[in-house]
Amino acid sequence: MTTTATATPPPTATAAAPPAVTTFRDVLRIDVMRRVWYAQVISLFGDFLALFAVIAVVSFKMRATPNQVTGVQIAYMLPIVFVGPIAGVFVDRWPLKPTLISSDLIRAVLCVLLIPSTQVWQVYVVLAALSCVSAFFGPAQTVTIRSHVPREGLISANALMQMAFMGSRIVGPATAGAIVAAFGPAICYALDTISFLVSAALIASVVIRRPASIAAPTESPRNRIHGIWIDMRQGMRFIVHHGPILYAVFAMAAAMMITGCFGPLIAIYVRDTLQASARSFGFVSGMIGVGLLVGTQIIRKLTAHASDSTLILSGLAGIGGGVLLLGGVPHIAAALTATFVIGFAFGAIIVPAQTLIQKETPPDMLGRVGSTNASIIFLGQVLGLALSGVLAETIGVRAVFFLCAGLAIALAAAGRVFLHTRRSGQA
Repeated sequence: MTTTATATPPPTATAAAPPAVTTFRDVLRIDVMRRVWYAQVISLFGDFLALFAVIAVVSFKMRATPNQVTGVQIAYMLPIVFVGPIAGVFVDRWPLKPTLISSDLIRAVLCVLLIPSTQVWQVYVVLAALSCVSAFFGPAQTVTIRSHVPREGLISANALMQMAFMGSRIVGPATAGAIVAAFGPAICYALDTISFLVSAALIASVVIRRPASIAAPTESPRNRIHGIWIDMRQGMRFIVHHGPILYAVFAMAAAMMITGCFGPLIAIYVRDTLQASARSFGFVSGMIGVGLLVGTQIIRKLTAHASDSTLILSGLAGIGGGVLLLGGVPHIAAALTATFVIGFAFGAIIVPAQTLIQKETPPDMLGRVGSTNASIIFLGQVLGLALSGVLAETIGVRAVFFLCAGLAIALAAAGRVFLHTRRSGQA
């Protein structure tokens, strides 16, 4: 493990080399991180089983319209946009371990309610409730990782979390399809319920505490509601006035919006433009996950030589290049390469951005900042989903790809100018 000196270097000293990035093995030796990661892997796999089972049921059994199918994803994401900033205030006030465990237990109960759901609106209600509870779990998990993992290990910790997400994203759909076809969707819902119970048990088996130096926010002299508003405003103000974090938040939101805009159109592009089969679409779509898995490994090592901001800018430009290749070269090999590049570039944004936020945010504000970040990200993805179908019908699928590519590259260029201006102003 890398050790840090306690003495502060004199102002005339040259800048010390950044500490070596802690390996995955070193991070997983931390008991809290290991249990939280296991819990994440298990619960995420259960989530994807349930979500894709819901989509299968809504599409084929309930015979829903395309807008209703899209509404499933929106119902699962939109509540976080509104509940997230409020949830972060409470996460900064509440003890972490009970918050994590109670979130898992409540979500386990909600998953059971999916079994008797026979109408699309019932599915919407249950998914929205799950989303509201998840708005508390996510920031609490972020604060837990930051409280128990040293700064030099945060990049590896966040990479592990993204690997868990994308691993479940790759394996979940195929597994859910097989289970639904063989046994019905109720088994997927039951497995998701069990996954939340196992996650709660893993978190309950370890001691999770905030650093002793962090005090909970004091109550407002007027009333509790006013205090919550003050805390929310402090978190938002911190993001707005911290240039690198502000850009990291909006870079992640932009990446999610762009992905949400072109992602649903890949199937149509493979079917109509490439004249390929559903199997080919599975490979093309899956390469995004493969690219992210590979990217998190390489990006983790690049952090020793490049700043988080530089990696984020490169990631946005990489997404633009990948989407441009996807729309510009209508060939299956180009599509496979393009989606791999998109996944790789996405990892260059998410992992460094999350690490930057964890490093630069004061620990007593991390819940508020993290939840506001999640709120903005999900808003970006919802906007992308909403725009996807409208733009495709108006200008065509390939034109949407070109538009998304141009937006990503323009944001990367604007971000470079923005960060350079902020640094010059601070200097």
